[in-house]
Amino acid sequence: MIVSLSWLGEYVSVEMDVPSLAHALTMAGLEVDAVWDRYAWLETVPVGRVDDVQRHPNADKLTVCRVNIGDREVEVVCGAPNVRPGLFAPLALPGTVLPGGFKLAKTSIRGVKSHGMLCSEKELVLGEGKSGLMELDDSLTPGTPLNQALSLSDHVFEIGLTPNRADCLSIVGVAREVAAIQKTELKLPDISLENKGNDIAKMTSVTIQAPAHCPRYAARLLEDVKIGPSPFWLQDRLLSVGLRPINSIVDITNFVMLETGQPLHAFDFDRLAENRIVVRTASDGEPFVTLDGKERKLNSEMLMICDGKKPVAVGGVMGGENSEIQDDTTRVLIESAYFNPASIRKTAKTLGLNTDASHRFERGVDPEGTVNALNRAAALMAEISGGRHVPGLIDEHPVKTETRPIVLNREHTNRLLGLSLDVSEMRRHLEAIDFAVEQIDADNLRVQAPTYRVDVTRPQDLMEEIARLEGYDNIPTTYPLIPAQGREPSARWDFRGRVKGFMRGLGFTEVVNYSFTDEKSCDLLRLAEDDERRKLLAILNPLTEDQAVMRTSLMPGLLRNMHLNLAQQSKNLKVFEVGNTFISNGQDAQPTEKEYLACIWTGARNEHSFLEKDAECDFYDIKGAVEGLLNLLEIKDVSFTRAPAESCSYAAPGRVARILIAGKDAGIVGEVHPKVLSSFDLKQRAFVFELGLDALQEAMPDGKQYTPVPKFPSTDRDITIIVAKDIESGEVLSTVEAFEEPLVESVKLQDLFEGDPIPEGRKSLTLRITYRSAEQTLEDSDVTPVNQKIAQGLMDKLGASLPG
Repeated sequence: MIVSLSWLGEYVSVEMDVPSLAHALTMAGLEVDAVWDRYAWLETVPVGRVDDVQRHPNADKLTVCRVNIGDREVEVVCGAPNVRPGLFAPLALPGTVLPGGFKLAKTSIRGVKSHGMLCSEKELVLGEGKSGLMELDDSLTPGTPLNQALSLSDHVFEIGLTPNRADCLSIVGVAREVAAIQKTELKLPDISLENKGNDIAKMTSVTIQAPAHCPRYAARLLEDVKIGPSPFWLQDRLLSVGLRPINSIVDITNFVMLETGQPLHAFDFDRLAENRIVVRTASDGEPFVTLDGKERKLNSEMLMICDGKKPVAVGGVMGGENSEIQDDTTRVLIESAYFNPASIRKTAKTLGLNTDASHRFERGVDPEGTVNALNRAAALMAEISGGRHVPGLIDEHPVKTETRPIVLNREHTNRLLGLSLDVSEMRRHLEAIDFAVEQIDADNLRVQAPTYRVDVTRPQDLMEEIARLEGYDNIPTTYPLIPAQGREPSARWDFRGRVKGFMRGLGFTEVVNYSFTDEKSCDLLRLAEDDERRKLLAILNPLTEDQAVMRTSLMPGLLRNMHLNLAQQSKNLKVFEVGNTFISNGQDAQPTEKEYLACIWTGARNEHSFLEKDAECDFYDIKGAVEGLLNLLEIKDVSFTRAPAESCSYAAPGRVARILIAGKDAGIVGEVHPKVLSSFDLKQRAFVFELGLDALQEAMPDGKQYTPVPKFPSTDRDITIIVAKDIESGEVLSTVEAFEEPLVESVKLQDLFEGDPIPEGRKSLTLRITYRSAEQTLEDSDVTPVNQKIAQGLMDKLGASLPG
């Protein structure tokens, strides 16, 4: 909201200086973002004295003047009829930016250089602007800046209003705040409008077919109107707050909107079919051309102002081309209405139109101020445009506005605000801003908020008013009592921190995504129809369509992180997230929450280095990351087994494994399915794992167990066997471990081979077994029998055979 001090002064006597007023408004909740003097630009327009006037050598109607500006004389070409020696007039020097944005520069006119421009009142926007230069008093000193010479100063305040303070989207509203701060009187404009008869009912009517969208609609009619420029005072008021004057009728509607906060609209009455107004909602897809010349497609939730046959305005947002005021308009119908704020907000957002009117309507205007603003505009139009009122007014009001009194308790108010006011002080503050206050008893007040304070509906709102009028500076600073005794973090919090720390140590970066996602995420992951992750919990008031449900998996978020990074040409990515998922148990029940660790790795295996060739990551890299994490957490009895395709639909078939801890499902690891990558518009392979935090925490040992450093050396033996192709390597390793040979320290898969000469359907596995004794150095005679026993056991258990 932009407010000029001169305009504000019409409604309240401003007793504070500009900095004090700006501070007082800010501390009252109306934050002043900027202050400037709108006449400061006249610093580069000094008083000039014309010392000499000569005819222009190359133009009959131009003269060449020598103008004294105090410290020097400048040569100026001028075409004004009243220029003469001895004349005192404003001289705009090069570099001056004139109203309208034109920047003056040195120029040559018909071969003669001109070092400035002698100005008229109109060019400086300081008067009506008769032809000729602005003639100044000859007692002024040449060279004095014009704003100082004429004592021109009008400070403008740019106020950043919070959405709840719709009442201050008007000059009168801000003036009311100033009066309350200063404890002075508010002077409202005098509206003297005779209202005898009801001839208007014979000439027009208003029919409201959508009372929920339009609870009130008032109108007046003027005849014999003459359209023309507004008087200087009206244009100056609009210019002072940054609005461009258009014509007398439109300027008055803008002036009254800025003065009272009530948007108005003026229709050319003779362009309204059947000379009447119908307020209804639009049809889906109905086209309408607004004042800006653009065709809009409407829907059934949008309010339309229509005549007897067609729409003429989008209610509360913008008028139409088909009924705007023209130069030949003689009859004007003035609209002043109260529209449902939610309806206007949705319409303006859908159409992408944010106008001065919609800005006010969607925040809430005074439902009882409709007729006052209408009368104010009608009186000004009759005065300025020479119009004649048609007796009477139309005021259709199908839905009445009801406000309920609010009970305010002294003790509760003081406790929340940190003050110690009595009820009389609270009453004084509230009455200063026109609240009706009645004292119930020594501790309670019954308060009725004025209708223009649409934001005040509960005791807390009244407390806010008392706090800002008392002055935030006057509220003592207090600190909450914080117990000195610390508390140990929960086991879950500590465990979660360890997991994150280990993942960062493994080279991964943590990301934090929203717990909201879109309904299509399940389809993008190719989840089966009976997958519990399709049980989505809808959000009642989603911020966007992409955040309409609670997430049931962390994977969509990580895949979108990958897409964002690839779009920024960051093709190597290692990220993880720890977060909750939410499985719906019905819209009215608490969802089942499960916490997961999920990770994605794509691009290079290692950072680029001249020491080694670049290589892409693969399944074994991401599997190694899982093994590294589980080792750091000291989780034992971990195995990996083939995962059926239906158990993880977003992973590529044959390239995904289940992670088992003590035989129980703990998660999955694998490559993302190409179709899932395509759904997320990803063009390079990605590898992921997902682990349940509950399973990890349950499997992690409570304490550490010391194992002495071995005193005796180990020895290795290799066993090569041929087994069926469908036998997993993990099964072979676990079979060796199941023999529980005391000398076996570890067993690893050393090599895998398929193809000739290995028979079809079988494969060759080479196992490396490490043997060690805690009591002695092992000899061949100690190891060989055990190694042979293990080889024979593998042949017996798995149907294996030895090569050759």
